[in-house]
Amino acid sequence: MQKNDQIHTVKLDKDKCMGCVSCMKRCPTEAIRVRNGKARIHYERCISCGECVRVCPHQAKKVIYDDFSIIEDPRFKYKIALPAPSLYGQFENLDNLNYLIEGLLKIGFDDVYEVARGAELVSEATRTLFDSGKLKKPVISTACPAVVQLILLRFHDLKDNLLPVQAPVDISAKLAREEAAKKTGLKPEEIGIFFISPCPAKIHALHSGLGVSKPTVDGVLSASDIYFRLLPAMKQVEEPRDLSQIGIFGLSWAASGGEAATLLKNKYLAADGMENVLNILKELENGKLNDLEFIELNACIGGCVGGVLNIENPFVARAKLQTRRKYLPVTKNSISQTDKNLDYFVWECEPDVTNVMQLDEDINVAMALLERINKIEKILPMLDCGCCGAPSCRAFAEDVALGEAKITDCHRINVEDLL
Repeated sequence: MQKNDQIHTVKLDKDKCMGCVSCMKRCPTEAIRVRNGKARIHYERCISCGECVRVCPHQAKKVIYDDFSIIEDPRFKYKIALPAPSLYGQFENLDNLNYLIEGLLKIGFDDVYEVARGAELVSEATRTLFDSGKLKKPVISTACPAVVQLILLRFHDLKDNLLPVQAPVDISAKLAREEAAKKTGLKPEEIGIFFISPCPAKIHALHSGLGVSKPTVDGVLSASDIYFRLLPAMKQVEEPRDLSQIGIFGLSWAASGGEAATLLKNKYLAADGMENVLNILKELENGKLNDLEFIELNACIGGCVGGVLNIENPFVARAKLQTRRKYLPVTKNSISQTDKNLDYFVWECEPDVTNVMQLDEDINVAMALLERINKIEKILPMLDCGCCGAPSCRAFAEDVALGEAKITDCHRINVEDLL
């Protein structure tokens, strides 16, 4: 898979869009406007969090992912599935995790490498980094790519607090490819690695190569699509083999607070849901949480179990995972079992902040625009009704100042008062 920073993982179906402003009001980066009765996504601001997909009452937003047929590409002579930890919480009566792995093998994969294995290794690498004393505290988890993109877009001062480790899926993909190459004798490019994703943010991160020099997977599939393929396949399994290689630590990453718990730290905070994430980031930016060691933030309610590509209710999925933990050891994977050192797990390249939120690169022009925005804002009703097609009166004032809207688009002010 080629690196693509410009990929759009959430798209609008204009035929279904009714211009109801639900998505516009909930977007955390104000990336959506409603023009001529239809929503428009400003992709330079989009962080692929999926909030618009979640709240749209007309199903006008859809997530873009690879079709399942990609695993049949003749380039790939050996195909490996990478199930996210959250996938284990989607099924009823899954007391034995091996049923899921056997099901994946039945629907066309040659092997399965559980991302929870990579998560256990990343947890250990993080503990080692903490012990080194080189991390800026409070350390912010980089497990949720939507949160990372939000920080790079809106909270530049917090960039240095980001935990510089690769995502569990990237570690899992690299190790899976290496192990398969040794096992089969195939070239690395002949091995297909396919992640089963719970959300659009992870799809975007894998295509853009967040923290890695090049994409580690060959395709990203939807958890909801795989779910319906897995159900009949799993029912055909009578006695599953002992294939699962994960422990409690790895499975815990599926839900909010799971990663933080594996670090064995007392001073940590875990928050989920975009509104809560924004509030925590604002407090962090204001220096109010400096006594904490680690902060885990997940854009989706409940953590990855709340991803928009999942089937099960996130609270039900979390309860299922809690039940399944009792059959597992604490952990099954350690860095000592690999031939890797710490450098293998840290970022290969640092992501850059983006300046799309700034008014202008020229400070003088930006100051002039800010003054104009403040003047426009004073004549607005400050109801944040969205009738103008912007998410707030402040955002509308910015649109007017930048020439992207007209003051008369506000239906709550008297035009004669402007003359």
